[in-house]
Amino acid sequence: MKKIVIAGGTGFLGTALKSYFEAKDFVVVCLSRKRNSETVYWNAKDLGEWAEELEGATALINLAGKSVDCRYKKQNRELILNSRIESTQVLNLAMEKAKVKPKVFINSSTATIYIHAETTINTEEIGVIGDDFSMNIAKSWEKEFFSTSIENVRKVALRTSIVLGNKGGAFPKLKAITRLGMGGKQGNGNQFVSWIHVDDFCKAVEFLMHSNLSGSVNVTAPNPISNKEFMTVLRNELKLPFGISQPIWLIELGCAVIKSESELLLKSRYVYPQRLVDAGFKFEFERIEDALMDLLNT
Repeated sequence: MKKIVIAGGTGFLGTALKSYFEAKDFVVVCLSRKRNSETVYWNAKDLGEWAEELEGATALINLAGKSVDCRYKKQNRELILNSRIESTQVLNLAMEKAKVKPKVFINSSTATIYIHAETTINTEEIGVIGDDFSMNIAKSWEKEFFSTSIENVRKVALRTSIVLGNKGGAFPKLKAITRLGMGGKQGNGNQFVSWIHVDDFCKAVEFLMHSNLSGSVNVTAPNPISNKEFMTVLRNELKLPFGISQPIWLIELGCAVIKSESELLLKSRYVYPQRLVDAGFKFEFERIEDALMDLLNT
C-alpha cells in the first residue's frame, strides 16, 4: 500500500499535498490536534496510538507548528518555538520505535533561516544563516530534526519560502489588497521575494521522496524577484493600472492592527534552489508571470 503520513496536515500546504498524493493513488493520513473523522488525533508532543500509522508508510511529512503570522510577543514566541520542537522531537521518537519505518522523513523548515539579503543570493552551500528570533527558530528546528540518525531513514528539511496558491498562504491577501488599489511596493520594494507555485511545491516534495537527497534543501522557484517587481507583475496580471505603495510606517501600523509582523513583508528572502536544480528537478513555473497567470485563471 502506498501511504503517506502528514503531521499538521490540515493547513494550506497539508491540504494541497493530500490532494496531490491522493490523485496519485496514495493513502494519505493526516495527524491533527482537531478531533474529527477525517484525521487521526495527536497532541503534537506525546506518543500515542497515532504512531501506529507510521508502520509501513512510504513517507512521513511534518508540517506542524504554530503560524508565524502573529505578533511576536513572549507567549507567541514560546508557542512558535515549542510547537516546532516538540512535534519534531516526538516524530523522531516515533520513527525510532517503528518496526517498519518510512524510508524518508521530510520536515518543514524555512528560507527565513537566511539573513536579509538584497545583493547576494543564498544557496544551501553559501547561504548566510543569521541570528534573530526567526532565524534562531529555524536553526533550533533543524537542529532538533537532525539530532537523531535513524537507520535506513533519509531525512530532508524543506527550506520553503512563500508558496503561492489560491487556497491559503499569502497570495489571496496580496490579491485582495491589490484589487483595493494598494498594490504598490511595500517599503522600498528592494527586498527579494523567493516564491514557489503550490503545484511545484507538491512536485518538489514528491521528487524529494524518491531522490537520494538528504539534509536541508531550498524549496523555491529559481527566479526570485524584488517586491517592487512582484507587485508590478501582479498588477499587470490583474489588469490594474496603478497601485498605492505602503511606506514602512504604514506597514508597521497595519501589522499592529491585524496582529501580524512587518518582517513577513519586509525581510528580503533572496534564495536559490541549488540542490533541487542540480538534482534535475524540473519546475513547471520558473517565471513569476507564468505562475500568477496560472493562479489567476484557475
